[in-house]
Amino acid sequence: MSLAQPALNRSDLNTTDLGLYAATVFAWGFSWIAMKGQISSVSPEVSVFWRFVVAAAMMMVWVRAKGYPLNFPAKDHIRFAGLGALLFSTNFTLFYYGAAYLPSGLLAVVFSTASVFNIFLGLVLFRQRPSLLALAAGLLGFSGIALMFWPNMAGAQINTGVAIGLGFCICGTLSFCLGNMLSADTQRRGIGVMPATAWGMVYGMIFLGLFAAFRGRSFAVEWTFPYLGSLFYLALVASVIAFASYLTLLGRIGSARAGYATVLFPIVALAVSTIFEGYQWTPLAITGLGCVLAGNIMMLRAR
Repeated sequence: MSLAQPALNRSDLNTTDLGLYAATVFAWGFSWIAMKGQISSVSPEVSVFWRFVVAAAMMMVWVRAKGYPLNFPAKDHIRFAGLGALLFSTNFTLFYYGAAYLPSGLLAVVFSTASVFNIFLGLVLFRQRPSLLALAAGLLGFSGIALMFWPNMAGAQINTGVAIGLGFCICGTLSFCLGNMLSADTQRRGIGVMPATAWGMVYGMIFLGLFAAFRGRSFAVEWTFPYLGSLFYLALVASVIAFASYLTLLGRIGSARAGYATVLFPIVALAVSTIFEGYQWTPLAITGLGCVLAGNIMMLRAR
């Protein structure tokens, strides 16, 4: 997007675009509190495993119904396995572990800085020199995260749990960003997003099952409404419907404007966390959130 292009002009969007945008923002915005419903006696890797058993089955059916090809050579399946490892197993499992320590809204805020992490990974892995605007956006985004977590990370009373949760979420975001880079390279090779995603979910499910079995985890789930309700929300709404809505929106209005979902869904997530978890707002938290959102907007304009 050029610097002269408006960020998100409502008059340029029709009713369908706005509906897709709302579906994406609210589906992902509420997904973080749903994730908290999975933190129970069931280990995170098992919860994510069952999430993608359901999501992969739905995605495969949807892809087949849309007429996308599902037969690919072995070399492409290596890429799909990489997507499964980075996007549909490691990423989510680390955030599930982080959810045991942090309010759900803060999980969303850390994840929303994925575009900031991308510029550093691009520099390290591909020697892509970021623009000054991108560097400023990255600095502002990380400063915002520091401000939001500062009360728990500074002084004599360091909250170890918060530090552990933040570490899990940062590693999960890095895994997501690496998966995005692999996905972009896969698309450049002419492989469709939806078939690659469907196969990635299948491989992610397999990796999670093997990992859980290796660790001796039970695959039993809680037969309670909160657990099963959040599981099916995350599988159907957050993994299938939201992803399909976002990809459709991407094709209709472009990646730059569609990317503003990453600015909006943390606001929804923090509002939900405030209502249901009693998240306490402080001047530092408000300032930090403003910095993160401003950094995301600047990053989108820097593309």
